[in-house]
Amino acid sequence: MATIISMIIHKPWTFLLNNLLVSIIKPPQEGFDPLQTEMADFIDTFHSDNLFDFDKKKKPYPEIIDPELKFIDELFDDQIINSLLAPDGYSAPHRDIHPYQLFRMELLKILKYPEISYRKYCTDEYFGMERKQNRRFVRLPLNTKAMVDHTELSHFKTGLHFRQVMNVFVYILHYFYKSGCLENTVIHGVDSTELPAEINYPLCTVKIKNKKIRIYSDLDCDCGKRRNNLKVTRKRDKSHYVIGYRLHTLTAINPSTGHSFPLVSVVAAANHHDSLFLKPLIKLAQAIGIDMKLITADQAYHDKDGSVLDETGVYIVAPPSETVDIPDNVMKSPIRVTCHDTCDIPMIALGSTKAGHEFGCNAKPGECILDPTCSKSRIIAFDKGHFQPMPSFYNASQQAMGIRKNCERPFNLMKKREGLETTRVRSQHGVVVRSTFTTIVTLLIEMAGTRHKPKKQEDGQKELFSATG
Repeated sequence: MATIISMIIHKPWTFLLNNLLVSIIKPPQEGFDPLQTEMADFIDTFHSDNLFDFDKKKKPYPEIIDPELKFIDELFDDQIINSLLAPDGYSAPHRDIHPYQLFRMELLKILKYPEISYRKYCTDEYFGMERKQNRRFVRLPLNTKAMVDHTELSHFKTGLHFRQVMNVFVYILHYFYKSGCLENTVIHGVDSTELPAEINYPLCTVKIKNKKIRIYSDLDCDCGKRRNNLKVTRKRDKSHYVIGYRLHTLTAINPSTGHSFPLVSVVAAANHHDSLFLKPLIKLAQAIGIDMKLITADQAYHDKDGSVLDETGVYIVAPPSETVDIPDNVMKSPIRVTCHDTCDIPMIALGSTKAGHEFGCNAKPGECILDPTCSKSRIIAFDKGHFQPMPSFYNASQQAMGIRKNCERPFNLMKKREGLETTRVRSQHGVVVRSTFTTIVTLLIEMAGTRHKPKKQEDGQKELFSATG
């Protein structure tokens, strides 16, 4: 386990990690997987000194009836979670409430009560003596009125270090790997969504070097423009601007099912452009072992100069920008490249260099009258149009862009189902922890499989009509 953490902490971009939400995942592959092996060894050897795991012997608890809660309760090992989340100087005999209980309370709220406040959540309405299922799930005693105050949950989230959040996430991912939700081959995608803060007006506005600076009660957030379509924004009666944060997420898309899962995420103020976070997102993913070759994204994440490919070795595929002009001597529909004004023979792609895409002459011997004086080669620089580092007119690019919309599914689930649309926290660190817990819940729900819609049965009447014409 120490190897996992040291691998992350000693990377050159360590200064980013404390301010970024990072979720680790790697598609299961044949051969050696260090991350998966490290966590598996940690879990296998954790109880090696104990003769019995008494918590496991007591499961399943009869008070826990809900299938999702029962699945999660049987999956979790409270002693392991406690060791991953325990602060420095932690002593179990001197604690009435332990970190694993607060962690369970956070997950229970996201699972079942995402719409209510923490103050209302920590009351008899949800943890009274008659609410035996909830009390058993978070390991509160059933024979007393012991309760966790909402301020204790707040201090728990605030006091968590990035290392602790990372550890517990890797623990969940160990079981996510074994669940079979991901196949050996996945397509990666990048997208972003806004996370509004409960702030309407700035505290004050100052000018520094002729630049207006807005200061809000949440010092880390800022005002940015929504990325939603103009018609959709008007239909929902929302402003074109939002005060809060943006969550930039790398997702893994299962090509056979179309299901997508959130992976690495970066939290930033809402006023920053999406393109600023593409390289940090990819480098963070590579630092923690995610193997990527191609990422499908929207136009905001264009690799217009090939620098992303040069620094990370990852191809970015995005829809061509409408504002980019077609290069000279290039014909549309389909894209065909010719050498110069007087040539009408389509050239063939030879590959790409740092300078751009290289094309060569495809004329047959004696076909071109300009053969003696022609250079027979041409380089087209990278742009945001059709000539990206991976050209948009390739079949693989077309397929990747066709599945890009699947990246939005995790956002819809995390914001609407798990309640991330209302974060109920202040500061970037709070949003990081809240987003990580939400990602954990999303993966747990997928593993439990209790919310999957049943497949529709084929209508025999329709088959009869189709057979009879």
